Parts: sequence; C-alpha cells; structure tokens
Amino acid sequence: MAGAKGCRRPWEELLAGRVKRQKHNTEREQNLKESAMQLLRRHQNLEDLLLEVEDPPCKKLCPSQLIDCDSAEACSDCSSSFIGSALRDQALRLGVPVAILAARIVACSMEQVCSEPSHPVLLSLEQRKKLSSLLDITQYLLVHNMFSRLSFCQELWRVQSSLLLEAVWRLHVHSIVSLWELLESHPDVQAVTAWLFRNLRLLCEQMEVSCPSDDTTKAMLSDFVQLLILRAFQDNLDLGRTVDPDKMPQVALSVLQRMLSFVLDSLAAGLQESSLAHKAVRCWLDMFSVHVCCVIAPDPLKKFFRHTLVQILTHSPVLKVSDAIQRQKEWSFARTHPLLTSLFRRLFVMLSPKEAVSCLQEVLEEQEVNWQRVLSCVSVLVTCFLEAGQLVRDWVAHLMAVAFESFHLDSMVTAFLIVRQAALEGPAVFPSYADWFKASFGSSSGYHSCSKKALVFLFKFLSDLVPWETPRYLQAHILHPPLVPSKYRCLLGDYVSLARTRLADLKVSLENMGLYEDVSLAGDIAEPHSQAVQDVEKAILMFEHTGKVPVPILEASIFRRSYYMSHFLPALLTPRALPEVPDARAMLIESLRRADKIPPSVYATYRQACATAEKEKPESADPGMGTEPGCVEEALGPLKAALGQLTALMTNPMQYDAVSAQMAVIAEKLDAVLGRRRDDTCCEEMKIQLSTFAPDVPQQYQVVVDLLLTAFCQDLMAACSFVPPERQGPWATLFVRTLCGHALLPAVLARFCQLLRHQGPSLSAPHVLGLAALAVHLGETRATLPEVDPHPAVATHSLPVPEFLNDLLSCHAGESALFCLKFCTAAITYSWCKFSPRPHGALRSCLPPGLIKKFQFAVFRLVSEAREPHPVQNEDSLPWRLLCLPSAEWQNAVLALWRQSSFQELLAEPEFRLTYRDWLQQELEVSAGADPLSDTERQEFHQWAIHEHFLPAPLASGGCDGDLEVACAGLIDVLMDFYQSPRNCDHTESSDWPRGGHKGNSDLFCRLQEMAADLELGCPVSQGHFVFGVFHRRLEALSSERGVADSLWRQQEILMCKRLLLHLPPSVLLGKLHAEEPAMPSCEEFFYLVNSELVGAVQRNFCSHGGALSLTHDITVHFFRGLLNTCCRSLDPSLTVNLTLAKCQARCPLMVTSALLWWSSLEPVLCSRWRKFGQGRLPHELQRLQEAHQFAHSFFSPDSTSAAPTPAWVSAAALHFEVQRVGKDNARRLLKKLDCVREELLAPFFFFSLLSLLSSHLIPSAIADSLMALEVCAEILACLERRKLPWLGLFQLAETDAGLGHLLLHLAPDQHTRLLPFAFYSPCSRLLPYFDEAATIMDEGFLRVAVDMYLQLVQLFVGGETTAVSALIGRSSQLQGQPGPQGSSVELIAKARLFLLQIIPRSPQKSFSGITKLLAGRADCDPEVTSALLHRHQSMTGVYQEPHLF
Repeated sequence: MAGAKGCRRPWEELLAGRVKRQKHNTEREQNLKESAMQLLRRHQNLEDLLLEVEDPPCKKLCPSQLIDCDSAEACSDCSSSFIGSALRDQALRLGVPVAILAARIVACSMEQVCSEPSHPVLLSLEQRKKLSSLLDITQYLLVHNMFSRLSFCQELWRVQSSLLLEAVWRLHVHSIVSLWELLESHPDVQAVTAWLFRNLRLLCEQMEVSCPSDDTTKAMLSDFVQLLILRAFQDNLDLGRTVDPDKMPQVALSVLQRMLSFVLDSLAAGLQESSLAHKAVRCWLDMFSVHVCCVIAPDPLKKFFRHTLVQILTHSPVLKVSDAIQRQKEWSFARTHPLLTSLFRRLFVMLSPKEAVSCLQEVLEEQEVNWQRVLSCVSVLVTCFLEAGQLVRDWVAHLMAVAFESFHLDSMVTAFLIVRQAALEGPAVFPSYADWFKASFGSSSGYHSCSKKALVFLFKFLSDLVPWETPRYLQAHILHPPLVPSKYRCLLGDYVSLARTRLADLKVSLENMGLYEDVSLAGDIAEPHSQAVQDVEKAILMFEHTGKVPVPILEASIFRRSYYMSHFLPALLTPRALPEVPDARAMLIESLRRADKIPPSVYATYRQACATAEKEKPESADPGMGTEPGCVEEALGPLKAALGQLTALMTNPMQYDAVSAQMAVIAEKLDAVLGRRRDDTCCEEMKIQLSTFAPDVPQQYQVVVDLLLTAFCQDLMAACSFVPPERQGPWATLFVRTLCGHALLPAVLARFCQLLRHQGPSLSAPHVLGLAALAVHLGETRATLPEVDPHPAVATHSLPVPEFLNDLLSCHAGESALFCLKFCTAAITYSWCKFSPRPHGALRSCLPPGLIKKFQFAVFRLVSEAREPHPVQNEDSLPWRLLCLPSAEWQNAVLALWRQSSFQELLAEPEFRLTYRDWLQQELEVSAGADPLSDTERQEFHQWAIHEHFLPAPLASGGCDGDLEVACAGLIDVLMDFYQSPRNCDHTESSDWPRGGHKGNSDLFCRLQEMAADLELGCPVSQGHFVFGVFHRRLEALSSERGVADSLWRQQEILMCKRLLLHLPPSVLLGKLHAEEPAMPSCEEFFYLVNSELVGAVQRNFCSHGGALSLTHDITVHFFRGLLNTCCRSLDPSLTVNLTLAKCQARCPLMVTSALLWWSSLEPVLCSRWRKFGQGRLPHELQRLQEAHQFAHSFFSPDSTSAAPTPAWVSAAALHFEVQRVGKDNARRLLKKLDCVREELLAPFFFFSLLSLLSSHLIPSAIADSLMALEVCAEILACLERRKLPWLGLFQLAETDAGLGHLLLHLAPDQHTRLLPFAFYSPCSRLLPYFDEAATIMDEGFLRVAVDMYLQLVQLFVGGETTAVSALIGRSSQLQGQPGPQGSSVELIAKARLFLLQIIPRSPQKSFSGITKLLAGRADCDPEVTSALLHRHQSMTGVYQEPHLF
C-alpha cells in the first residue's frame, strides 16, 4: 500500500507530462474543435444562449461571448451561425421544423426580456439592450428561412400578460413581425382590441413622465396612430397575404373609437389638470396635430377626421332639446374645455369649413346627437373661421325653408339652436339673435308670411319653447315681434301674454331692459341702474361720432317710456360741474331738450343741481383735500410718513420682503388722501383724454402726484446705491400698480407730459432715471391700462401708454434732443438690467420700438464716436452704474450701452432697426435754429448717414443696398409725405420750400440735388428717370374716384410732384440723349405726367392765366432750360431742339401753349442761354413760337398786315392769350378783324375761347372774365357763321380723331371736356343773335350734335356731377343780371329739351342719318325726345323700323 501510494502523482503532473510529450498537429486540433462544438450543441440551453449578453468571466471561448451585444461584427455573425446550427441539430433531434422551434424559443426569450417590467408599456435600458441582441439573431433566422412568423405570433399571445407594448413596436419596426400579423393571429377580436386600447391608454398616460425614453414614446404613439388610421381608412392597402382584409380594419377602427370615447368621457366627467386621465387625453389629442398626420395620405386622413367628427357629435346623446335650450349659453367657445376646442380646430385644419358644415348637416339629419358637442362645434367653427359665418347662415336659411315648406319641427329646432349658439360668439363673427329674428320674421317677406298654417306653426313652436326659454330670448321676441296681418294679431297677442307671464315668473322686467342690451350674450340680466349707466355711455359715444341723437333713445322715449324716464334720464342727468366748452354729454342733453324728450321740470332740476355742484366744487370735490394749507398738510402727513418708511426699506436690502406690506400701507393712506373707500366701485375709463399741447393736472391731484413721483425717484436712487435693479425685488412694480389702481393715472400721465415735453431739459439726473424707470414699469402693465387720446380736438387714433410716453420725447432741438438721449439711455439700460434673464422680451413688452429708434437717431446725431466702427464688448455689466453716479456720465453710459454685443444683436432685429426712412423722417423734424450741430457739422453728418451708413446697408436691414437711386427715391417719398402732414398743412402754392425755420429740410434738399446730379452723370442712356417712377407709383396708389376729398388729395399730391421737379436739375424733365442719331432727349415720362395729371390740374392749381391752356411759369421755364441744356450736348443742337419741340407739339401741346403764354419772360432767358452755348439764331421751332407771339401782338395794331404762321392752332393759342391780355374793351373792337385771318385759325381759336369760358365759370371770383369770355365766344361764332366755316365738330372730339381734333382734346382737361354740353346749351340764348339760326338748323350735322350734347347733359345730371354744373348755372345767372343762382340743373335740362323739341320738326331729312346709332344705349335718358326723333324720322322715310338700341 505504501508503495502504491508512493507511486501516485498529482493530476496536474500527469497532464503536464502529457502536454510535454504531445506534439502540435493541425488536423488533430481541427477535429478537437469540431468535437467540442458538437458537445456544446448537444448540451446547451438555447433559451439561455439567446439571452446571454453579459461579458464572460474569463477569456475562454464560450457561447455568451459570441452573442455579446458589445462584440465585434465578426463575432456577431459567428454567434448567429452557431445558434442557427444548434437550432438545426435540436430540431432534427426533436423531429420538428426548425422555423417552429426557433419561433418558440424566440417567444420564450421575449417573455424573459419583458419579465419584471419597470414600466407598464416601456422597456428599461437593460431590457432594450437584451431585446436588441435578440432581434439581431431573429433577423438572421428570418433571412435564412429558419423562423415562422405565424408560430411566433401564436407563441407571443400565450405570454401576452407579460408582453410589453414597446417590445411589440420594436418587432414591427425591425420587420420581424408586423403589428397586423400579430393582431390577426389572435383568435378573439374583442380581446385583441381591448389589449391594444389598454396599452395605448397606458402609453398616453406615461407620455409626459420625465424619462430618457421620451422620444421613444412619441415615436411609438405616432407610429401606432398612423398604422391604425391607414388600416382603418385606406382602401386597397397591401399588408401581405397572411392578413385577413376584413378583420384588421375592424380592429383598427374599434381601437380608434375606444380611444376617442375615452377622451370624450373623460372631458365630460371633468378633468383635473394634474390627473393621469388629463395627461392621457392631451397626449392622444396631440396626435391630431399637423406634424404627426402630415405623413399620412390626405384621403385616409380626411376620412379619419370626418369619422372622428361624426363620433364626437354622436357620442353619448343623452341631452334633450329642452336641455340644450336652457344650457347652451354654457357651451360657448370661451366656456368649452380647451382640449375639446383644440380637437375641433385640428379637425377643421383638414376638413374645410364647408365640409365641416356639411358633416354637421348630415349628422343632424340622420343620427341622434350630443347637443352639447354639436353646439360647441358650431361655436368653434364660427369663431375660428371667417368664412364659416356665411356657411352657417346659408345652412340656417335652408333649414328654415325646409321647416316652413314641410312644417318640419326638427329643422326648426335645429335652426334656432344653431343661430343662438353662433350669436353667443358676438356680432364680430355672427349677427345677434335679435337681428336674425327680426330679419327672418319682422317683414312681409319672412318665412312665416306664406300662409296662415305657417303662422300658426311659428307661434306654436315659440309657445312650446316658453317653459325652457331664458329671459333674454323672450325679451327679443317681444321687442322684435314677427310681422303679423291684422286679422291674426290674436296669435301674436297670445304669445306675448304667455312670454310676459314667463318673464314675471322669472322676476325679470321687460320695461327695465337696456337700450343697447345684446340678447345674444351669455351673461345674466344686468340691474336696471347699471344697465342705464352703460346705455348712457354708449349713447354719448354714438352721439359724439354721428352728431345725432341715437335712434334707440328716440324709440325708447316713445315705446319704452317707463325705462326711459325712471332709469335712463336719471343716469344721463347726473349732476356735475358743467364744462366751459360743452362736451358730448352736454350737447346730447341739449339735443334731447330741444326735441322735447326731457320734461322742463326735470331739466330745470338738473341745471339747478349742476349749479350747486359748481359752487361746492372747491370744498367737496375731493374730501380730505381742502383749500386750507393746514388741511392739506394734515391729509398728506400720513402718506408722507408711509413713503418715508418705504425709502428707509430701500436702503436695507435685507428688508425687501417687507416692501409688499409697506406698499399696502401706502395704498391705504392714498385712499384716505383721495377720499376713497376700498369698497368703492368705479367705472374704468375706456380712454384717457389728454392734450399734449396744454396738459392740465387737476389741482386736487397736483400735490399727490408730485409727492408720489418724487418718492419713486428717491426710492430708486436709494435702492440702486446698494444693489442693481435686477436684485431690488418687485417694489417698483407694486408702486406702479398702486398708481394705476386709483383715479390718479390721468393726472400722472398729464404730469409726465408736463415734465417730458415741456420741462425735460431742466430735470436733474435722478429725476430722469426715476421717470425712465417709471415709464418701463408702466409699459410692463400696459395690458391693464386704458389707451390715451393725445389730441382730443383732432381726429387721431388713441395710443397705448408706452407709445404715448414715446410720443412725448422730441429730438427736434438741441436741449430736447439731449434730454431724449438721456431718457432713452436710462429707460433701455434699466429695462435691460431689471429683466436681465430676458432683456429682449422685456424691451418688447415694456418699451415701444419707436423709443429704441429715437435712441439710435440721437446717438448718431449727438455722439460722433458712435459713428466710427468699434469692436463690440461682451461685458456682463451694463452702464446703469455710470448713470447712478453723482456726475451722471451720460456719454460714457451711452457708448457703453451702444457697444454691447447683445444690444447690437437687438438692434439687428427688424422691429428695432433704424431704417433709412426712419432716419429721414426724424431728420426732417429737426429745427435749424435749435440744432446743436453747426451747418458744417450737419452737412458732414448727412454725408456720413447717407453715403457711409444707409447707402451701403442691405435692403433687408433698412438700407439702400448701394443703390443711389433707391436712396433718392426714399428721400423723395419722405419729403412728399412730410410736406403733406398736418404740421405742414399751412403750406400753400405761394409758399416755397422750406418754410418756418425748417433748415434741416433745406439741407436734405441739397442732399437730394447732390444725389440727383450724381445719378445724372452715371445713369444709363436707355433708362428712364426714377423720379417719374416714384410719382407714378404714388399717384397710382391714390384713389381715382371723383369725390371731393379724393380729388383734393390727388391735387395736393400732384402739387408736391411739381414742386419736387422744380428742386431737381432741369435736365431731369428730359432725361438722357439717345445714343443713335439724330440724338433726342427721352422726355416721354414728363410728357405722360403732363398729359395724364397736370392737364387735369392746371385749372385749379397750376394756372393763373390762360384758362386751361397752360402750366405755371416756373415749370415752363424749368422745362425749356432743361431742353437747351440737354440739346446743347448733342452734335447738332438746333436739330435736336427742333425734333424735340416737334414731338412736343404732337404729344404734349400743353407745353407749347405754356411757352406762348409766358413768352415775354421766357424769350430773353432762351436767347441768352442759346448765345452762351455758342449758337447763333434760335432753332426753327423756337422761331415759330417767336413768330406766333409777334403775330398775336401785332394783330391788334391798326396797320398790321402779317399773316398767321403755321401751324394754325399755335397762332390761335397765341391770339387767344393776347385777347385775354389786352382786356375787354380792346378785344371787342379788335376782334372785328377776324374776317381777315386764315380760315383754319378760327376753329381752334373758338375752342380755346370755349375752354376759357368754362374756366371763368368755375372760378368764383372771375365774373369779369366770364363776361369777356362770353363776348369773345360770341364774336368768333359770328365770324364762323359769316364765313360759313364748320364749328360743330369741336363739340364731338374723340381720342380716335386724327390731326387737330386729337391735339385739341389733349389740351382740354377732362372736367372741361365733360362740361362741353353746358357750353353748348347754356349760352345759346346769348349767342343766337350772332349766327343765322335757320341756316344752322338746316346744317345736317347740327341735330346730331344737339342731340348728343343733350344726352351727355342728362348723363351728367344722372351721374351725380351736379356740383360743377350748378356752379356753371349760378355763374350764368349772375351774368344775366340775376341777384343769385336762380336756375338749377333741372331747369337747364328742361330748357335744352325744349330747344331740342323745337328744332326736331324743322331739321332736314339728312340730319336724321345715323340718329338710331346715336341713340343706342341712351334712348332711356329721355323717352319723349327719343320718340320725337324716331317719329320725325319715320314721317320722312315713310317706313318705321324698330330701332336697334341695345
């Protein structure tokens, strides 16, 4: 034994020895590996193998290492192939298909992954890690046909109790098995629906739980919603051959319906915002948003939304119609749950309002509905969509028509409920119920007026509603009853009696209903007294706007006398101290008194009470504020003490928590000073009336306001000496709320106006800082403050408080500009520091953008260092500490704020950026006399601002993008706007620019001229001048109506265009010379301006001589200066001038006639300038004008023998101007020489005289000119008759005429052309002696002209253009020696008609040729004249033919 024991060796030694003896053999090693792998496959647990993802405990080879999720890709491939091989071996040993075995094993592995969940539907991070590895292996099995989806689904349902929804989702996303395959494999549809619904609800409840998987949950829910919608509502969806096409749509639709039912039931039960149900509902409704549904095709999405809307309307229809009638005011848009209104709005994004209304109509016709949801849907529809109001009105009209055609009660009920619901949302979206009821039944065309049966149907319906009606609707039915024939008045009487009884039961008085009470509102009935106060306020407002007593007041004084006498008049006639200048209330009372709507005794009592209030005003206007100084000090003492205690708190940052309590003490003391009680209720003012020119602070408030403002400034400085604004707590906000909570706000704003607008430069630094901080906090509470009307006497719009305070700041003078800079710097810096976490948002809410722009303007103007580029600073500290120093280093503070990088980022935003136009508007306001810049400094500043700052800046940044033309156009626009603003309305035609010390304006004109000169040098030849483009754009933007206001505004705009042209170089009017020879200037744009605008304005604004045939001297000389300047730059100046003037005669004859009128002063200028250019005689066309002027001047000489030069119309114009120059006596004597002039000169001469006659009639003070023009016309007409020359064609000029007719039409303003019928008929009685009447009537063209003029005269009257005609008729009456305008338009037409009826029988047969064509379209103007013409024509031809008039 001992020997045996001694021979034993340890197992390690035996192995070691074997290893030493064993030699390496590659083939043997490979066989050994295969044997090991076979051994592992036979004894490995596959389920554990699939789940093994932990790191191996040692570096030896093991299966877990092969499927480690962190292993390399090669190892993953190796593990998947290894597991596949193991599956095949085990399936072969068990005798089952490998796919089924793999499905069972993967399902079991899924169960293990989902076991012990930490979340109802989501996987933990560890579980996701394991599932990811499992899915990778499963995808390998799928690729190699080793996995059965159907078996896998069946195995999953066996373990569904532990199956998590996220695991199912990941199976779907990784294409292992789709959701529909999984759901279809379950044999019980109801069970699978319940399972998916339960899990979706749990997912929604957990959506808002803060966790790292938030994105996962959103993606899950979004994917499930999209899958459900597509499967339920998309046709022909290819989901594979294994899916039952009938089963899955049912499951998807059922799940969607259950989720919506859960939402609706939760909303109906009432939700706490913190509850899980509220979170789940909000989460599910978020799935209806655009970003979730945008990936779904429009067709299935629209079907889903429509189905959802139908389900909402029909879900739980438990409410009866009677419930809806009583409770529908609780279902308005404002009272509906926000989640439900949000759902409706999202549905209507896809469903148009028309489709939504159609869906509502179908549901109401075919199904039982939930009235609360139906009416809430109507409210949302009309509130959120403008077009829905008309659609609902059309739908209601259809329902009403159906109801009264077939006496269908359901349609009637539906219509009334819908109208009432829509009316609850206010008149801005739908007419009030009272208006609709009155429009539907208050006239003979109402729905009920077709028969007695319809009338009975209506009143039975209304009577059946009475037990459930609210008082407001009963009042509406009684006050606006249906129109009923007298024989059926008993029906109306029975209903009114029933309704009054119901109102009595409800203890509501019909007589006490307010005049302006809206019965469609959802509120309760107001007390008569408070309603009367509201009625008075609205009546005063309407009277102030219209100047007439409102109709409801007049009606109430007759039909509702009880309310009018007992409530309205006492509220209106409240005693008060009457103002010196009657206000709207006083004028309304006086109007009612004159109309006998106020009993004399009541009015006398009111006046006596007002007189008493006036006498007692100093003593009792404000208790506690007596006139004696002792009383004032006694009342203010406690308030001063409380304010002093607040200041003490400001010096101790440790006691800031006591500030709120101290502010309450201050409010109480302030109440005592103002004599107000805490329980007093006062009606808040809708608008504060305040004159900025003469602000007045009531005496009783002056001391209090000054005390409070001083205390605020002192408190601010005390607090800032210890801590910066952002660490001072809310004391300033509480202080401002205390001010705004009393009647002090108007007085505070008035005092602000006095200080900022009138005393700003004299304020000390602490006052500036305090007022700036106070302005910031007033802006902070802007939503609760009334608006301010800064100019009550002027029709201007009201301003919010921040904009009003900004309006008080001025940069127009040196001292005020410096104060504006200080105030803006303080306000911006304080706001930036106070609200440092959100400075940009604070600036938007507390300060208006205009203040930021004024700051930039003042900085550029007054701080030259800011104009130079400087690196921005990123320091956190802002310059508030600089402002709080005793020396108040303003300039350093300004630069420190200006160079802040964050502030420069703010200035880059569009709403705060100072644009080129903003700068120009501010610069034009600067007064030269008080400008801190000298002339040289101002010029340098303008050059920098325009050429260095705004010109190179991009257009998007408010600059000019380097385009000098854009800069010029912007300056022209601003100049024209500025000189048409109310502050410059005193500029008249005789006043030149600039006026009244606006030196800054003249400097900007210099800048405009400089830029225009630069453009003249560099403008391309083919490009038209930009100035005319600016004029054309502005004139196009104006209204083309012929109203007086529109006409005057257009005339003013044209006047501004002309003035600007005079300030620009003359060559602007003609443009550049064309490159091709012969070179000519491109003056078409100026000609277009003259022909389209100036020719219509010459009579009123541009001509003081020459009737309507000329422009003013300045623009005429300007044009010819430019003509010579431009033409002298061509190779042949004379030829260029001749060609240009020839074009001018053809296209713009008004310039030629203007030159003739002013030739005496124009000729020396032209000759001198022509000689300076080194030229000889004037060009030929100018010589023609010279000869025409000489001919006209010598025509009246006794020994004149010169013939009229050509063209004849030019000589006629010169002769016309000379006739006006020589005066009446010489003209009458010398016009006898007309028989010697050329024939072609007389017709245009007569036309010019007619225009002069019309012009003299239109000018009120030109009686002598009218007499002379009438005699001249008579002499020329007599000459035409003597010489048998035609003149009737002058009254029928048209654009299609060629030659002289077209040219004369261009010379006549449009107004004069329209008034030619007056010139034809009105002076006939004075002109008849000068021509042979019989011969003229026998002229075959006279009748056609007379008929045409008569019809145009009638059309003038019918078209409403009676003002000018009446002026002409009045002047004619004065010329005939009558004391006043005895005639009228009707009398003139009657006389013309009589004249026409007298000449028709005397006219020859040739006169009636074409008369039918002449009457076409105008035969109805005067049927009697038409009949006379046709009858005469028939009698001459013997055959009557029906005229083709239309």
